[in-house]
Amino acid sequence: MSADHAATLDAFAKQNPLKHVIAADFRRTMLPAYGAMVTDEKSPIYRYAKRAYFIIDRQGIVRYVKVMDNPLDLLNSDDLLKALKESGVS
Repeated sequence: MSADHAATLDAFAKQNPLKHVIAADFRRTMLPAYGAMVTDEKSPIYRYAKRAYFIIDRQGIVRYVKVMDNPLDLLNSDDLLKALKESGVS
């Protein structure tokens, strides 16, 4: 899921062959439910999306969640691939 506009995500998908859909939450209606948005009104980045990783299976069950406090922190790709394998989602 991304806080980017759907058109931006479509352009990204055309440039990068993806196997999975990236959902857009430009209006930020779902990000708070996933704990992936800054909700502190006093924060200078209020309503910004946090960097977060989710693995959701075909039935819509969330199998993995990792929300980063610092948006500059990235999850190691090996850790994410391990989580994907362990989740049973492919």
